[in-house]
Amino acid sequence: MIRYALICDNGHGFESWFASSSGFDEQAKRGLVSCPFCDSARIERGVMAPAVARTDRGSHPAEAAETPAPAAAASAPAAPAPAPVALMGEKEVAFRAMLTALHEHVAKNAEHVGPRFAQEALKIHHGEGEDRAIYGEATPDDARMLHEEGVEFLPLPKLPGTRN
Repeated sequence: MIRYALICDNGHGFESWFASSSGFDEQAKRGLVSCPFCDSARIERGVMAPAVARTDRGSHPAEAAETPAPAAAASAPAAPAPAPVALMGEKEVAFRAMLTALHEHVAKNAEHVGPRFAQEALKIHHGEGEDRAIYGEATPDDARMLHEEGVEFLPLPKLPGTRN
């Protein structure tokens, strides 16, 4: 098994385990590796330091394995298991809650027009459609065209998934 530090095209860093280097390459190529924060499938390996055994401690790891442990160590109580680590900090939990509330507010107070967003926004802007709050999907070309026409709009960030 190999652990990789990964980064998505939105700059989110995370780690994941793979059976081998080629396992990561194959899964990434097939779109099976995605960012747990934004669900992007455009993932690259980040910079990682290799796990290298230290040689300045006196003995080789193989020799240390052959040396029996002192008797006192056998009767010593075991160290407590490490506490689980939260995958999301308090700030990220709060951010996700605010983003969820924003999505709920928009859904409650605006009309969803789906992929017709650019056309509907243009009609409203030119006075050809009913003046109302709308939301939906727009391509980058649609957004560029709306901007050039002077239509005011804001992108609504996608809700992150609840996956780890």
